[in-house]
Amino acid sequence: MFISKKARIEGILEGEAKILGATRIGKTTVIGEGVIVGYPTRRKVIDLGSKASFEQYDKVSEGVEIGEGCIIRSGSIIYEGSKLSKGVETGHGVLIREKTIVGEGTRIGTHSVIDGNVQIGGRNNIQTGVYIPPGTKIGSNIFMGPYVTVTNDRYPPTPKVSGVTIGDNAAVGCRAVLIAGIKIGEGALIGAGAVVTKDVKPRTVVVGVPAKPVMSREEYDRKQKDYLAQT
Repeated sequence: MFISKKARIEGILEGEAKILGATRIGKTTVIGEGVIVGYPTRRKVIDLGSKASFEQYDKVSEGVEIGEGCIIRSGSIIYEGSKLSKGVETGHGVLIREKTIVGEGTRIGTHSVIDGNVQIGGRNNIQTGVYIPPGTKIGSNIFMGPYVTVTNDRYPPTPKVSGVTIGDNAAVGCRAVLIAGIKIGEGALIGAGAVVTKDVKPRTVVVGVPAKPVMSREEYDRKQKDYLAQT
């Protein structure tokens, strides 16, 4: 257990945790066993060198803002400079790197990685094992199935970040891959296993490798409604 003297904690610590820097944790938020909040950036850790320790990390960390009513499950790590709004939940072993913003009510599944400098809106359902790199912008009310991979380098390896943008109310199926720089329109749907290499228009359903349009979102929704009526 390591709790910074600079931290303000109004929530609940489930067990052993490390809270670094001027972290703020809201009312009724639960911080799980083994969680680390406020971990410093890679550059700060390197600069500390042989002096690295949680006592030193606490001195250099700017802390994290976590709103009320959140659940940060065991083994998760949240880097400094990140902001999690009211009601955010993580699964177990989630990594959220520095300067990530997560909107109200968003859920992030077990073993997902949010690799820093990412903007995520509210009420999203991000399921198990999703990878989201720097530069990604995600709207609100979005579903991302298990093991979706978002990329940000069209001709790797290069230092150029080309982030993906996902519009409100979109859905991305299990194990889909979104290639760097594309834009997924509002209400679009990406089929499971698709590799999306080009922008997707709003309310369009795309499937395949490479992904191609197959129907409108309205047609998909009608098929979904008919399917549910049969079960």
